Amino acid sequence: MSQPKAPLTTILPAWVKPTMLQGMLRGIERETLRMQSDGYLSQENHPNALGSALTHSHITTDYSEALMEFITPPQNNIPDVLDYLKDLHTVAHENLPKGERLWAMSMPCMLNEEEEQIPLAQYGTSNLGRFKTLYRHGLGVRYGRRMQTIAGLHYNISFPDVLFKQLQQHETNEQLKQLNLQDYRSARYFGLIRNFIRLTPMVMFLLGASPTVCRSFLLGREHNLEPLIGGTLYKPHATALRMGRIGYQNSAQKKLGIQYNNLNDYLTELQKAVKTPFDAFAKLGLENDQGEPTQVNDHILQIENEYYSLVRPKQVPQENETPSQALAKRGVQYVELRAVDINPYSPIGVDEESAGFLEVLALYCLLLDSPSISDDEQNQIEANQIKMIETGRDLNTLLATDLGDVSVEKWLELHLNNMHPIATILDESYDCTLYSQALQTMQKRGKNVDETLSARVVGDMVAHGGTWRFGSALAEQHTDAYSKHTLSSQKRAYFDGLVVTSHQEQQALERNSKQTFQEYLSAFR
Repeated sequence: MSQPKAPLTTILPAWVKPTMLQGMLRGIERETLRMQSDGYLSQENHPNALGSALTHSHITTDYSEALMEFITPPQNNIPDVLDYLKDLHTVAHENLPKGERLWAMSMPCMLNEEEEQIPLAQYGTSNLGRFKTLYRHGLGVRYGRRMQTIAGLHYNISFPDVLFKQLQQHETNEQLKQLNLQDYRSARYFGLIRNFIRLTPMVMFLLGASPTVCRSFLLGREHNLEPLIGGTLYKPHATALRMGRIGYQNSAQKKLGIQYNNLNDYLTELQKAVKTPFDAFAKLGLENDQGEPTQVNDHILQIENEYYSLVRPKQVPQENETPSQALAKRGVQYVELRAVDINPYSPIGVDEESAGFLEVLALYCLLLDSPSISDDEQNQIEANQIKMIETGRDLNTLLATDLGDVSVEKWLELHLNNMHPIATILDESYDCTLYSQALQTMQKRGKNVDETLSARVVGDMVAHGGTWRFGSALAEQHTDAYSKHTLSSQKRAYFDGLVVTSHQEQQALERNSKQTFQEYLSAFR
């Protein structure tokens, strides 16, 4: 794993001023399962009163009809984005079927033995809606439905063009200096992405909150976890099992070798994966015995979004663009930090300190030197990630670095110390102390593993007697928080309007579908 050879004192260039960061934007996507009062996954449809999951811009579903996703629009500061997320949770809570609660953790619990009891998300009768459901059916065929019930949090962040213009003016790489602003911005975002991949073990240690797994999640699977209590399995020093061997796995994707060394190569490799047939998926078949499609195609990736990654370059698609087409035309607009567990102690899955730290880390990754990732370094990165996931809270765990093997404790200390100037300038930019306080919290976790979320989860899991009891207690606490969060009349009218508009948009799509679904699917294939 790349790492500075000496403590960095010049990570923040002297010419960077607080005003250059005031145009930052951030948004959050939070997933959460709907659970019945008996602990099992909801079998009810997505509440009609919340609008159309196909066309609603802020409240939708992910893999399952029971896996809700809340999406904030970009906001100018952390308090505003968190407040918007609270609004979304409150609106959802008010419209849940009777007895249902929002599950508080990334890893599910009380899954039925039959995978078919995990209902696929439904998006209506339009070709687009049927395609989205078919894609999810294909994921279940390929990887099993249980894996798709894992919930996570995505933190989206962008930096203002004034910062990129100044970075380019001070650029020492002549090739980068000659690029237009769009291409330069993309190149720098890819540097951020590479560094975030290198530093992902830090996110797993500091924000990881999935050190345990409910036994029902692993039915029929081999694993190396130990019993903890009441049907709960764990590893004694684990941080984020969601991100490891029992989480999202795709053997086909591991062979792709998709790198983040530049935008063009990334897009080329991603498109190759979408267009390349894969024998193991071909053997699963494209249709069932009744002639109904079961996968979008038999390629390594059905669509681009199937590529599971720690971080993604993003550009907002227009009209019928794919994510790759949007990136190719307009470059990287923002990055999506995806290696973040749900914080079970927060009613909205994330707190102010976690958000502040992620923004400090993102700016650190942007400014830190970021050479290309070689195959050898990629292997080293993946090995370090597994170590941090499975044994990270043993501070004597050694990570491979350019300095040789370094303990988790020393590795965290070096990088967190180097982030102080970043936190300070962000505080100055927003006239607050949020960022410095967030960094202090993370430093405490780095020095005392008992302060980490993963350690707290293990302790509370034991105290409550298992996953369901602990998760149920958290769900009740969060329900109280949603009930106490009040919406202004203007906000309530706004969300009510979104419900009406989303239903109208879905109905329009269904009326305007001119092709049969088979024709639509054949054209895509």
